[in-house]
Amino acid sequence: MTELIYDADADLSLIQGKKVAIVGYGSQGHAHAQNLRDSGVEVVIALKDGSKSIAKAQEDGFEVKNVADATAWADLIMILAPDQHQRSIYNDSIKPNLTPGKTLAFAHGFNIRFGYIEAPEGVDVILVAPKAPGHTVRREYVAGRGIPDIVAVEKDASGHAWETAFSYAKAIGGTRAGVIKTTFTEETETDLFGEQAVLCGGVSQLVQYGFETLTEAGYQPQIAYFEVLHELKLIVDLMWEGGIAKQRWSVSDTAEYGDYVSGPRVIDERVKENMKAVLGDIQSGAFATRFIEDQDNGAVEFQALREKAAQHPIEATGRDLRALFAWKQQDADYVEGSAAR
Repeated sequence: MTELIYDADADLSLIQGKKVAIVGYGSQGHAHAQNLRDSGVEVVIALKDGSKSIAKAQEDGFEVKNVADATAWADLIMILAPDQHQRSIYNDSIKPNLTPGKTLAFAHGFNIRFGYIEAPEGVDVILVAPKAPGHTVRREYVAGRGIPDIVAVEKDASGHAWETAFSYAKAIGGTRAGVIKTTFTEETETDLFGEQAVLCGGVSQLVQYGFETLTEAGYQPQIAYFEVLHELKLIVDLMWEGGIAKQRWSVSDTAEYGDYVSGPRVIDERVKENMKAVLGDIQSGAFATRFIEDQDNGAVEFQALREKAAQHPIEATGRDLRALFAWKQQDADYVEGSAAR
């Protein structure tokens, strides 16, 4: 049975006794930094000179150092920059200042798993990964709750890396909900698979195909949008609350029966075989190589795919419909119709 680590199992004083540098101040960066600070931890934000995030971090009351100075200062360095940028940041500014006794931390194991970053001897390498976007990590912490974390240790040079990881997780609110032990390999491979096969790639493609099927059959695009995209949140919320069983319990008998007889016609054994192929590319490193090589080449393929996806008819339909909703909820961090991050 999986062991869960809660507040009583973690010693907050361990991380309170360390100086922490948060590399990056985006979605996860701002949440980790603010939660740590509220838990009594000394935190500095590490950013490249000229970074757009400097002003935001300073507005939020943090001292900002360049990455090299922050790494030299800190006992624990948490890298929360995008996967494709971590290698260059590490090589240029972190590695030269990463002395024995320090801890190198990640919230995603990509660069360690695929060998893009190799820590020197004498340094602990840990992972603390909240299972939610950073804004949710922060919101739940402020509300007195927490987001489940998964934690791992790749290198335990000090003999206390696990205790440090649990303490860090407690400081960002993870042990309030429960923390599960994993490995860098398991976290990376399952995370990439979940994103690609189900949560992002699988769901997005299923929704687009559903929209195309209805509109090509002559149904109104607005009605198709409601049926295959808008209502998806209601179904996912039910799954989140009580699993697939609660979702099936909550919908009509007609919907539940259709689930059983038609679901396997759409998502059949061929889909599972394709999923296995996706997992194989992740495990072999083929996906990582394709992604990093494209990023190193200016993200040509990435940008082309993003632009193509933005042109799908469901996007224009949704944009027009959402503008009419009396109860429209706008995320201030998202500029609709734009690929800006």
